[in-house]
Amino acid sequence: MAYHKTERFDEDVTKQLAECYKTIISSTGQEVEREGLIKTPERAAKAFQFNTQGYSQDAVAILNAARFTEDISEMVIVKNIELYSMCEHHLHPFFGKAHVAYIPNGYITGLSKIARVVDVFARRLQVQERLTTQILGALKESLNPLGIAVVIEAKHLCMMMRGVQKQNSSTTTSAFDGEFLNNHVTRNEFLKLIAAGLD
Repeated sequence: MAYHKTERFDEDVTKQLAECYKTIISSTGQEVEREGLIKTPERAAKAFQFNTQGYSQDAVAILNAARFTEDISEMVIVKNIELYSMCEHHLHPFFGKAHVAYIPNGYITGLSKIARVVDVFARRLQVQERLTTQILGALKESLNPLGIAVVIEAKHLCMMMRGVQKQNSSTTTSAFDGEFLNNHVTRNEFLKLIAAGLD
């Protein structure tokens, strides 16, 4: 019995991208019709669509879909959220983890929605600096919390496998708003908590 994997992709976009990948592969001197490469253009086309699916998703709508009224003002942290993105300068992956916190101001959101917001912005052609601030912006627009903090730690293949080829380099970016920006005690508590092993 044949194996069939079910995925949904725009057929026209897949065909256009596959033709582009055929041209790229051919330009390296490879024969695109050989066994190992014959399906590669289509696979690559689908992978590219998957890796950029964030353009068709609305982060604020995701947060609003699970926004609940709650009279609390204690820090909420979701840390070690895995992220995978693509550097818009070289189309090389970068990957790492995001730590996101907010202080509610009348509303909370589902914890999984915060992770989904990270994915929405990560699944685009990105730079880590913009990714960090976009996550913060979506939380601010949806929840208007008393404070927001976002820290991302990532490794970039554009630095590791090409260019300077520094295998152990990593990049940390941060964005703070409200209490996390204006109150160093609150900010330091967040930074201490994301660095701590609580398990």
